Amino acid sequence: MLSNLGNILLFGSIFITLSIIYFAYQNLKEKNILIGKNLVYLSFFQITFIIASFLLLIFAFVFSDFSLLAVYQNSHTAKPIFYKIAGVWGNHEGSLLLWVNIMVIFSFLFFLFNYKLKKSYSLYTLLIQNILILGFLVFLISNSNPFFKILPIPSEGLGLNPILQDPALAIHPPLLYLGFVGSSIYFSAAMAAILSNSNGKNFASSIKIWVLISWSFQSLGIIVGSIWAYYELGWGGFWFWDPVENASLIPWFCMTALAHSVLVLEKRNYLYNWVLILSIITFISSVTGTFLVRSGILNSVHTFANDPARGMYILIFLSLMIFFSFIIFFKRKINDNFYLEPISKETFILGNNWFMMFYLATVFIGTIYPIFTQVLYDTKISVGPPFYNSVIAPIIIPFLIMMAIGPKIRWIKQKYNDYKSLIFILILSCVINFLIFTFLKSYNLLSNLIIISSLFLIIHSLKDFIINSKTKSYYNLPSFLSHTGFGILMLFIILNHNYSREYDLNIKVGEAKKIDNIEIKFENLKIEKRDNYNVIIGNFNILDLKKNYQKNLNPEIRIYDNPQTLTFESAIKTNLKQDLYLTMSNIDGSDFYNVKFQIKPFMLWIWFAAFLTASGALLRTFLKK
Repeated sequence: MLSNLGNILLFGSIFITLSIIYFAYQNLKEKNILIGKNLVYLSFFQITFIIASFLLLIFAFVFSDFSLLAVYQNSHTAKPIFYKIAGVWGNHEGSLLLWVNIMVIFSFLFFLFNYKLKKSYSLYTLLIQNILILGFLVFLISNSNPFFKILPIPSEGLGLNPILQDPALAIHPPLLYLGFVGSSIYFSAAMAAILSNSNGKNFASSIKIWVLISWSFQSLGIIVGSIWAYYELGWGGFWFWDPVENASLIPWFCMTALAHSVLVLEKRNYLYNWVLILSIITFISSVTGTFLVRSGILNSVHTFANDPARGMYILIFLSLMIFFSFIIFFKRKINDNFYLEPISKETFILGNNWFMMFYLATVFIGTIYPIFTQVLYDTKISVGPPFYNSVIAPIIIPFLIMMAIGPKIRWIKQKYNDYKSLIFILILSCVINFLIFTFLKSYNLLSNLIIISSLFLIIHSLKDFIINSKTKSYYNLPSFLSHTGFGILMLFIILNHNYSREYDLNIKVGEAKKIDNIEIKFENLKIEKRDNYNVIIGNFNILDLKKNYQKNLNPEIRIYDNPQTLTFESAIKTNLKQDLYLTMSNIDGSDFYNVKFQIKPFMLWIWFAAFLTASGALLRTFLKK
């Protein structure tokens, strides 16, 4: 029943999408300036059908309809309802349906809010967006149908991967998808702007809010995923340069550059070609990341669904998208000559863009290079944190300085005379850095330069905010939040990196071991039965002999039946200063447990700063100027 209804909705969506493409093309050939009402009705029916199909899949998961293969493979009657719902997008088929839903929602809303713009621009955007939607719908129906029926109907499901049964990871994919799938709308708008020969300022105004929305959700998705990896995977860090993490970071660099460049195009009508390129490559990089993850080319703990056949479809679709988009772009004949003064907001924004492109290239090469070495030389290599840290860290310093000065610079041209203020802020940053060095007793030239640069950005942003608040000018508040948040983020990342401590030991129940000034005592074990799993809980007493504090930490080993899996859950004690982080795992055939104890300074401030950075763009969507 649900299988038939779901397929009817999907095939109905394909029929409506084809109709939108046909009528949009026909409407383009007509000379009247009005867009046909039939396209409005069709867009409404399209969004109704596709959302209904997604709600139907949620219904199937909630009520454990194991007649659907996707439900059978990714759910179980014993699962809590929250994780039954999360299971909808915790697999390839459901996540692809979510992907199509987001594309349709963005298409409908963009068409609705830009209905009164130049007719050809609106129609071309709708046309191209629906060609993309059609491509993914065909992929969904032919290769990844979430409503595929299984016979005979099983009485029980296989269950959801236990590592996915977590609140943070339940909301991580929808947030991330709103980010990089949302970028499809300004890809389509960029193609439409070229084909309709639209004015650059109008194009910038029409996509600006969509860039900010997608950037905000992409940022939130990355942050939530990072928090999940921190406490769930037992590695104890906020970022691991894992290939799948990198696949989400690459579009974020493009979006960040685009969010700044679109301001130049809107204000000065400069950088039109560059904004078009960024709009194109943002969505291309999103689809590229999807290809790398879904094809099985990248191996990662984050990769939960891969299939070479699916990867081939995405690769062909991606190749066609790149080919046709750049053919359309290079046929563009609008001249984009401009002159930038050395000290102007436009120049600083362009500088920001080139920093973003450098970071993007570094991460892309580090992610892709191991694939080429394996194909060409049959040699497996790993590109990890040392590579990224050594290449990116030095370039962070001038980037932070530019972030501090840039917002204060005026459009067109400015004679910068505020050198006394800059020197004072720089000296104050050096003094604070010296106090940090004196208190924490560690020195590294590069780290100290990044700390000084971060402090420079934070203090400079605070000064500008105080000045603006006196004039009751709050339009720059989003910029202040994002830039200050990024400065705080860099500051505490460096402090965390330099002053983290890790202890690795094998220990028996009842035993105590002392390392440096830390005593770790394994008090006892207890076993409990939970709704969804059995759990072995360790009780560890951590005593700091130097600072004279004592904490109890309770890591877990969870034993799931459906599917049969062991997971190792970290125990974390958090305060404003540091996290105490402990994981345990049993050593087969012995009474010993492997214990990893870590002291992670300022973790709470890292998460706070990351959310503060993302909040700026969200706030900007509500402010108009």
